Amino acid sequence: MKAAGKLDVREIRRKLGLNQQQFWSKLGVTQSGGSRYESGRSMPKPVQQLLRLVYLESIDIGKIRREDWEVVEYLKSTDAGLYKELKKAARSRSARAN
Repeated sequence: MKAAGKLDVREIRRKLGLNQQQFWSKLGVTQSGGSRYESGRSMPKPVQQLLRLVYLESIDIGKIRREDWEVVEYLKSTDAGLYKELKKAARSRSARAN
């Protein structure tokens, strides 16, 4: 997968049929900030990651709790192999459901 900063964010937004306000507000970014990113300004890594989660992996970040992030980070740092295996299994399950 390409890094979000190298993707044509404007094209992603247009394909989704969203205006800048709708698209960027899901990431906590103002319309004017999003417009600057679409025009080529460097996008901070946290915004890139949110974009990837919300628009490329279709994750509703509003449903994620702090405890969920803590568990994920703990698993990644203590058993990266298991984390990757679980991530792969979850993606496979999601693909079969669609």
